[in-house]
Amino acid sequence: MTEPGRHGPLPRISADGRTPIRTYGRPFDRADTRPRIAIIVGDFGLNASHSDDALRRLPVAVSLAITPYGYGLPAWSERARERGMETLIAIPMEPAGFPMNDPGDRALLTSLSLPENLDRLSWTLSRTQGYAGAIGAIGNMRGERFAQSGEAFLMVQDSLQGRGLLYIDPRPGARNPARAWGRAVDLVIDEPATRGEIERRLTVLEGIARERGSALGLAGSPTPVLVERLAAWGETLAAKGLALAPASILIRRPDGIVSENRTP
Repeated sequence: MTEPGRHGPLPRISADGRTPIRTYGRPFDRADTRPRIAIIVGDFGLNASHSDDALRRLPVAVSLAITPYGYGLPAWSERARERGMETLIAIPMEPAGFPMNDPGDRALLTSLSLPENLDRLSWTLSRTQGYAGAIGAIGNMRGERFAQSGEAFLMVQDSLQGRGLLYIDPRPGARNPARAWGRAVDLVIDEPATRGEIERRLTVLEGIARERGSALGLAGSPTPVLVERLAAWGETLAAKGLALAPASILIRRPDGIVSENRTP
């Protein structure tokens, strides 16, 4: 499910119509009627010790966002798949406070042309394989400026949609993606990354799930305190009547697709 690209293999929809969303998304019992909570943990593959801890201790339903700036990313991706965890690729985008807030030398920027940004997107998508989609966040930077760029941001969604990838918008309260299967996060759970604040925000996330039927939380990095709190919290959900689900289960159809039969 790849094709050659200038920077390496790129994901694509297979000849028989299978998408990366369907192929690499973690299975979930859709007959489960409990309110669903999904958690995405970013910066996977950046710090070896933290990433290894996340793989060993996090619930398998947690989704991992792979940083394109890490080392040995194919190996990290393979380890995540072996454990049954769903992965996304993190796309660096121009954030608020740029250039003081620096998303790296391969970030998509409002100052670049569409072809230049497409080339940078291709570089990011080629860093590893086997992921279900993408998220526009690097650490605590969530691409706010680029997301307001109009056609350039829609171009990213079009490219992901054409490759059968989902897109998660990391800005809480943002509209769901207009041209890609996806969703916006409801809450960032590790700002600040303290035990008390993480626990408080997880409780808020539970309330959102009960009210709306589902909730999507984002953590910027697999710090030890975050991993420890998520591991403990995950063990309590069944008793609360809540289900921990992979992020791919919560995605919505983009406005541009009108047929209910066209699923990812």
